[in-house]
Amino acid sequence: MNDRAPVTPAAEPLVGPTSRSGIEVPPAVDAAAVHAERIGAPGAYPFTRGINASGYQGRLWTIRQYSGFGTAEESNARYKFLLEQGQTGLSVALDLPTQCGYDPTHPMARPEIGKVGVSLSNLSEAEILFDGLDLSRISTSFTINGTAAIVYAMYLAVADKQGVPRSKLTGTIQNDILKEYVARGTWIFPVRPSMRLIADSVLYSNEVSPRFNPISIAGAHVRDAGATAAEEMAYTLANGLAYVDELRARGGDVEKFAKRLSFFFYVHMDFFDEIAKFRAGRRLWARLMKERYGAQDPKAQHFRFGVVCGGSSLVAPQPYNNVVRVAVETMAAVFGGAQSIFTCAFDEAFQIPTEFSAELAVRTQQIIAYESGIARSVDPLGGSYMLEQHTDRMEEQILAVMAEIDAYGGVVRAIEDGWIQMRLAERGLERKLDTDSGRNVVVGLNHFAKAGEKPSVGEVFRLDPTVAERALEKYQRVLDTRSQAGVDAALARLSQAAANDRENVMPWLVDCCHAYATVGEMVQRLKKEWGEFKEPVKL
Repeated sequence: MNDRAPVTPAAEPLVGPTSRSGIEVPPAVDAAAVHAERIGAPGAYPFTRGINASGYQGRLWTIRQYSGFGTAEESNARYKFLLEQGQTGLSVALDLPTQCGYDPTHPMARPEIGKVGVSLSNLSEAEILFDGLDLSRISTSFTINGTAAIVYAMYLAVADKQGVPRSKLTGTIQNDILKEYVARGTWIFPVRPSMRLIADSVLYSNEVSPRFNPISIAGAHVRDAGATAAEEMAYTLANGLAYVDELRARGGDVEKFAKRLSFFFYVHMDFFDEIAKFRAGRRLWARLMKERYGAQDPKAQHFRFGVVCGGSSLVAPQPYNNVVRVAVETMAAVFGGAQSIFTCAFDEAFQIPTEFSAELAVRTQQIIAYESGIARSVDPLGGSYMLEQHTDRMEEQILAVMAEIDAYGGVVRAIEDGWIQMRLAERGLERKLDTDSGRNVVVGLNHFAKAGEKPSVGEVFRLDPTVAERALEKYQRVLDTRSQAGVDAALARLSQAAANDRENVMPWLVDCCHAYATVGEMVQRLKKEWGEFKEPVKL
């Protein structure tokens, strides 16, 4: 007897002529749509077809898995496990207290210690996190923004402790505060001092860790908040231009700092939207850097980016379907020419990944890299009539959104006034209504669903309930054993630097980390000088 509920039939038609970015896709496209002079060759301006002439034959993308939870000890063990499975770089998730600048003892922090990432309140925890890992051989990415400069300073201090020259460090720190104001909310300081802090970290990193990417300008979170593929790219490029302007105002050399700018995106399920988004963004950025800022070195024109395959495109019902979604998105990232990819685990829609699901996510990348054959050729879909037309139309949409931002007065003013936040909220509501109504088809969620079905997986991740207690014990041990006089002196010097607009605060943040000052203590000193951001409310 079959007691399973019947599968919900799909409404017709489910496959229409318009992509999720609103671009019309004709049933067939002919050669007239292809403009060869706009495409160029791989590794050549305007880099539509990729920044490297040899593509992935020269160097495969960095295989990462976003991970971190509980205490530094637990996360260190997970990193070693993933590296043993063939992961080639680390992607560190930090808990909300660390992201928002609270120490574990703060009342706002206690319920969130170690829940969405690892608790990292001071250098002692960072030393544990990277224990047994050779930082000169591993590329490390940090998804952190409000306290990014502090975490970067902590990473430098760990390298100093390990005896690793800073010049050998590779990796990326997200450090993109503008998108925090519109999409995530882990901001701390007002917009303009935050821009100063980012400029400080970028300029300092260019000198002391020249192989490290001190910023990853991120469209990922605006995409998950509701933006279309074109809007995601447009907001990201607009933010990128704001950072370039800030760095130039600080005396930065565009030929130098632009080589270490990187970008970060989510990949969603509309295959050709995603590929076209990356090709159009790469072409636009090269043109902007060359024509607007006069960058002549091709490396200063390069649009280097990493991606997440997953995010809000994954759903809890029928969770094993997410394996297929992540595979499709990973192929789109490869066809789009990503330099770094991390793949969400299938259970990430409702829990921290288990070792099994995390390993499967890594294997997904490895199968595509080594078995599928699609990494053998640069931009293998390049020249497709359909893809080239789609890339052109995606570029037109991106430029239209950027023009709206310019007309408003620029991205900083638009954020301070709450204009972009309102636009994004409206777009997020549209996406939600489209999903709820079934217009946006999500298999297993709003079509082909089973009545009364609940998420079911073989293994459930359970966070150790003693995480907060152990983090607090270690935190107190640091306070009891450090030199308070050394901490006070380092924090005082940080305050002086923060009060002087012409001084770079990064050397003093590193000194504070070496003295075992905590994230919360450093943030409080900076808040005293710079204040806090107050979110604008628009009705």
